[in-house]
Amino acid sequence: MLDYRSHTFLEVCRARSFSRAAKALHITQPAVSQHIRHLERHYGAVLFEKTTRGAKPTPAGDHLYHALSTMANDEERLRAELHALAGEVAPAPLRLGCTRTIADYVAPCLLACRATTQPVEPVNMRVGNTAELVQLMDAGTVDCALVEGSFDHTRFDSMVYSTEDYIAVASPDAAERMDIRSVHNLIGERLILREPGSGTREILERNLAAHDLTLADFAGTLELASIPAIIACVAASAGITFLYRIAVERELAAGALVDITPADFTIRHDFTLIWQHGSSYAARYRALIAGTR
Repeated sequence: MLDYRSHTFLEVCRARSFSRAAKALHITQPAVSQHIRHLERHYGAVLFEKTTRGAKPTPAGDHLYHALSTMANDEERLRAELHALAGEVAPAPLRLGCTRTIADYVAPCLLACRATTQPVEPVNMRVGNTAELVQLMDAGTVDCALVEGSFDHTRFDSMVYSTEDYIAVASPDAAERMDIRSVHNLIGERLILREPGSGTREILERNLAAHDLTLADFAGTLELASIPAIIACVAASAGITFLYRIAVERELAAGALVDITPADFTIRHDFTLIWQHGSSYAARYRALIAGTR
């Protein structure tokens, strides 16, 4: 169990300020300073540096934050489990985060499979982009997350769920006039894509950069936060898009969309389950996806 000084440290890290942490914890600022000095003596390291905006964790402070954050979140899960065993509350749910593509096209089958093999444990699902889900895990709001975007491998442990094809699609009418030998031949098209921060967009931007291209090189862009809306716009010949094949398998099979992936733009990418590094609940998270693909 973490003591009160560790919780003070975590609050200072989140607030980036001794005074704001004191206000949130309903203690005095000198008390906050005393707690931090105690931890610095205990660990033999300076944990914060003062800036014009408040307090910034040092590298040692960052390392300690991630370790204590994992412990604090594990402790909250343990507390909930013990209360459930005592009959005080309902069983604590597994709180799963999913990026949008995974939530719409992967999670339903995954959770249906889990419901048949582990019907007792409830699951709550939250949806967001990778950056948002990482923040929710840090805050202890989400236990683990299935993501398609990049993440910090030093902060999170992981297990690959599946490896998916990432393709370009257009309507049949639009596809007839396109030269798909190179991605450079598509820049005359309007590009329909997800909002900044989404894994689907991040992968596109990173791979375009490998070809010395950016989103601005296309004839125009249209940003939509809804994958079904993007698919509908592309099917109506409003532009082209890049997304995972799993999201458009039905439309491809029906002939509503056509795969126009350029020969020089073949991409496969992992859908990955991530959780806080060092969590004592790692086996529980791995079990979520083990044997489901």
